[in-house]
Amino acid sequence: MTDKLPDIALAQLFRDARTRGAWHDKDVPDSLLHELVDLVKLGPTSGNCSPARFVFVKSRDAKERLKPFLSDGNREKTMRAPVCAIIGSDLEFYEHLPKLFPHTDAKSWFAGKPDKIQETAFRNSALQGAYLILAARALGLDCGPMSGFDSAGVDQEFFAGTSVTSNFLCNLGYGDDSPLRPRSPRFDFDEMARIL
Repeated sequence: MTDKLPDIALAQLFRDARTRGAWHDKDVPDSLLHELVDLVKLGPTSGNCSPARFVFVKSRDAKERLKPFLSDGNREKTMRAPVCAIIGSDLEFYEHLPKLFPHTDAKSWFAGKPDKIQETAFRNSALQGAYLILAARALGLDCGPMSGFDSAGVDQEFFAGTSVTSNFLCNLGYGDDSPLRPRSPRFDFDEMARIL
């Protein structure tokens, strides 16, 4: 992996990609969601801990279950999106480390350490959520990530009886360009980075 991606790929992933709020009425096949997860799981996490858990809210009934927990600004666009992914964090991720990181006793790094568990689960599930956005774009999907929702309500509705808590949501589908505003400004290099 020594070659830079061609400009067309960088445009699809970053330069031309936009956060979407309007959607075409076009199905996202279940097979594409499987392909998406198969890419996401290859992205690095600390100790291969892989704490992200995904619920793809796709059916009308499932969307109605989600609807009461969405903020006013996110409700209608989510109801119109083909899929809304709930990106969750499994707070018992370390139980799977004997399988995912078998060359050492990585489970002992976390067992009985709730602060370390919470920090690691949140950081790495957010990282995996970012992989989801980039993998979705690479597969030709548009994304609308958002944090305006009642996480306690979502957890009760979709993760009850589990060790998973919601991190953020991301609508997925084929975006409608017509309501897009010009891209918001971004920082210059010197405003956000230093080379030492």
